[in-house]
Amino acid sequence: MVAIVDYGVGNLFSLECSLNAIGAEVVVTAEPEILKKADQVLLPGVGAFEDAAKKLRDSGLDAVIKELVASGKPLLGICLGMQMLFEESHEYGIHQGLGLIPGQVVSMEGVVPADYKIPHIGWNALRFKKDCPIFKYIKDGDCVYFVHSYYAANCDCFITATAEYGPELTAAVVNKNVFGCQFHPEKSGSVGLAILRAFIELKEADVC
Repeated sequence: MVAIVDYGVGNLFSLECSLNAIGAEVVVTAEPEILKKADQVLLPGVGAFEDAAKKLRDSGLDAVIKELVASGKPLLGICLGMQMLFEESHEYGIHQGLGLIPGQVVSMEGVVPADYKIPHIGWNALRFKKDCPIFKYIKDGDCVYFVHSYYAANCDCFITATAEYGPELTAAVVNKNVFGCQFHPEKSGSVGLAILRAFIELKEADVC
C-alpha cells in the first residue's frame, strides 16, 4: 500500500488517479497509524511554503513523517512537498522545513535570465547527475512538467537530476530513503507514471 499524506495542501486527486492508473493500492490519509502501515509514503504540496509548513506542524504530521523516515520507509516529496524536505525556505521570509535534506529553497529571481518568466511553467528535460532507483524506467533527456518559482539550492551532493531554465536548476534529490521531485510526475504523462511506478516498487532496504 502507498499512502498520500493529506495535510490540506496538494493536488491529491490527480496523484491518487495516477497511482491507480499503474495499479497501486492507494490511500489518502492524515492518520499516523495508517501512514505507518504503508510501504511507501508520498508528500504532495502546492501553494506557499509557510502555510504548508504550518499545516504540517499543526497536524503533528511533521513528527510522523520524520519517524517514518527514521524507520527506513521510502518517502517521496513532490513540488512543494519536495521543498518541505529541506532545512528552510526563503519564500517571503525564512521558514523551517523538515530538515530531511540539507539545503535551502530560494527564489529563481536573479538566478534565471531576466527575460525568463517566473514561475517556471512547462515541460523540461531531466539531466541525470547520479543513479537513482526512481528513474530506472526512464532515460536522460525525458521531459517532465514543472510549475515553480523557487528551487532547492546548496544541496549539490543530493541532486539526482537537473533541468535547464537558463541555468541548471534542481529537479530531483535523494538522501537515503528520502526522495524529492520538483516537477509533477502525476502531470508528466508516461514518464511521470514510470517514475511513480519505480517509487512504489521501493522497499525499506532500497536506499541511495
